[in-house]
Amino acid sequence: MEPINPEDGAPVAEVAEAPDGDALGKMIRDSRKEKGLTLEEAAKAANIGRSTLSKIENNQTRPSFEIIRRLMQTLDLQTPQLFVQSAKSDISGRRDYTRKGQGEHQETETYDHELLCTELTSKRMLPYFSRIKARDVSEFETWIRHSGEEFMLVISGELILYTEHYRPLPMKAGDTVYYDSGMGHCCVSTSEEDAHVLWVSLD
Repeated sequence: MEPINPEDGAPVAEVAEAPDGDALGKMIRDSRKEKGLTLEEAAKAANIGRSTLSKIENNQTRPSFEIIRRLMQTLDLQTPQLFVQSAKSDISGRRDYTRKGQGEHQETETYDHELLCTELTSKRMLPYFSRIKARDVSEFETWIRHSGEEFMLVISGELILYTEHYRPLPMKAGDTVYYDSGMGHCCVSTSEEDAHVLWVSLD
């Protein structure tokens, strides 16, 4: 798979101290109002839910790195003004769901991802469906690698999982695999139709 949460933002280490939840929420709310954006407008521009943005502004949730990145772009805030907060949360008993076909789509030249349960922030696991469009490893410029571990279940079609230290692994519907994400990897469909998989990433 390709990394879903980009890490091209400035490293957290560049920041001396992150604001607490109240300060972060006020910072985002003030910036949104300065731009004359409603909650709905800002949330839509950042591709997050209105309720998620409201919770962030009111310090009722801790946003993930990806949501921080989107808000930075939407509100034209610089890295020193917004920081990734700890993925640990004091909130318990959380729940999120995604209705069939209503996940958040992210498409690349080789994969078409549908992110699931995106309203729930600070998740330790990242679940999503993917359609494998690639048909040959030459379509990948380089190995895909990122931190964490991954579980993959082939839902339909057939594919080959290429990994850096192992022989190519042919897989078909019902097959599963678990591997280190830091090991170079990529998938290509080998069936007439694009293979569909469920991926669960743990960072």
